[in-house]
Amino acid sequence: MAVDAKQMKSLALAYMGDAVYEVHIRQYLLEKGNVKPHLLHKKAITFVSAKAQAAVVRAWLDQSVLSDEEQMIVARGRNAKSGSVPKNTSVQTYRYGTAFETLLGYLYLSDQEERLQELMQDAVRLVEADD
Repeated sequence: MAVDAKQMKSLALAYMGDAVYEVHIRQYLLEKGNVKPHLLHKKAITFVSAKAQAAVVRAWLDQSVLSDEEQMIVARGRNAKSGSVPKNTSVQTYRYGTAFETLLGYLYLSDQEERLQELMQDAVRLVEADD
């Protein structure tokens, strides 16, 4: 890619991470055979909500899944000030959700595709185990 992910603002990384994860989840649900649009949307929300994303990133931190560099990216994302107020979740949960998206955006924009796929698959596993 033509961008330097290390120099990008955390919220820009989160913006990209949100899109990358959303596509991953949509593909995952379609591959599982879920095809009714309303049900797809409902199921997708269980994966892409700030609550689910925050739980995943907390599990990664608790289980020492992330490298030092990845932990620094997560901290940057968690500390980013978005200026918007979360509607259906606490500020802390929202910030951890942003940290999750920031990490995925960073991995995507720094061409770390294998690690990105590994973490997104683990996120799905964690959400389903919690469901």
